[in-house]
Amino acid sequence: MKKLIFPLVILLLFSFSKDSGTNLDKNDREWIMKHLTETREHMKQVLDGLSDEQLDYKPDPTSWSIAENVEHLALTEKMFVETLHKSVAEGPKPELKDSLVFKDDQIMPMIADRSQKVKTAEPFEPSGQYGSTEETLAALLAIRQELMDYVENTDDDLRNRYATLPFGTVDAAQLIVFIAGHMERHVLQMEEVMEDEDFPEM
Repeated sequence: MKKLIFPLVILLLFSFSKDSGTNLDKNDREWIMKHLTETREHMKQVLDGLSDEQLDYKPDPTSWSIAENVEHLALTEKMFVETLHKSVAEGPKPELKDSLVFKDDQIMPMIADRSQKVKTAEPFEPSGQYGSTEETLAALLAIRQELMDYVENTDDDLRNRYATLPFGTVDAAQLIVFIAGHMERHVLQMEEVMEDEDFPEM
């Protein structure tokens, strides 16, 4: 009898250490990866070939330059990824399912909408802390790659993990798409800078 108890205990411990929810759905994984990939590539396309003068140009003293947008993205993306991992570590919270404030197809348009201007919190204001724009971009792309690697390989039930953002509750899958949308928002802001009539030619 004693011989049976030890294997049974190991089996129970293993069972409870696994995610008690379902694994990340294939369609959700593809949906998330699509937005992470497309927004990263859009940003790289916009930044490609820009000179230091172009990166540092500001349409007016209150506007951010393209370089400052890149730094803001590096700061916020790091924070968002930490929020994601915290929500996963806290475990399933099925009681929050009815608290979601957006449907999936509303996430990207909502965050990318540049008609709604939002002032960022002080910790996410650009201050040059990463060094050059090249170093800042490298840090940002490393954070994004870490996130994409996680999404590609995780079995976590992201639909049963939740985070509270300033506008309300999202599940972890929506949070990652929110991260992608936040990048798109600032890439659009970079394009607005480039459209200014005084933007340097080179």
